[in-house]
Amino acid sequence: MARPVVGITTYVEPASWGAWHLDAALIPLMYVQALEQAGARPLLVPPSVDGVEETLDALDGLLFSGGSDLGPETYGAEAHPATNGVRAARDRAELALLEAALARDMPVLAVCRGSQVLNVARGGDIVQHLPEVVGHEEHRAVLGTFSEHPVRIEDDSRLGALLGERAPVKSHHHQGIGRLGEGLREVAWADDGVVEGVEDPSMRFAVGVLWHPEAGEDARLFDALVAEARAYREERGR
Repeated sequence: MARPVVGITTYVEPASWGAWHLDAALIPLMYVQALEQAGARPLLVPPSVDGVEETLDALDGLLFSGGSDLGPETYGAEAHPATNGVRAARDRAELALLEAALARDMPVLAVCRGSQVLNVARGGDIVQHLPEVVGHEEHRAVLGTFSEHPVRIEDDSRLGALLGERAPVKSHHHQGIGRLGEGLREVAWADDGVVEGVEDPSMRFAVGVLWHPEAGEDARLFDALVAEARAYREERGR
């Protein structure tokens, strides 16, 4: 049986290899490995507002990856001094891709920045600097290193059915979910009250987590995404 094809949204950043120093479409290999181990064929999807429908025609599911802060203009806000690294072209492309994928009820797992894209796509907004709200830096204590903490999960949610009522996670973020987007439900929280997981119960699989499951040892989120992508593929007769 053919493996489901799951797209992974990519960064576009300056990169170096060998003698070359060029802009590159790239993604941490952990995302690719997590999907492969779950039984999918990963396909990298660089940001582009062109050919969205053709891209989705080739896919059975989508993984929206982490990355830089969303531009505040995408949710009608002024930039906070701590908001940085905005990639406007990526913002536009991922919002268009996500909205089109949800219109097809394609399975979607949105990770860290991806969960924020999901919230903004549904009309929500972003807390631009969580330390001002929670009074600490524990969600991103050291740049370039994942912070470990538990999350509490609503037991009657999709996430709860997959992970149980409490789970250890790895985070690296200074922003978070603000006003909740239309149709989304808060389903996971850190001990300080920060929303760590959202989902749309009306969709076959539309789950956003603020943590980085690809960096942990628990593969259940990826297993669930790939299972849904396989079912989506079979329903389309592929």
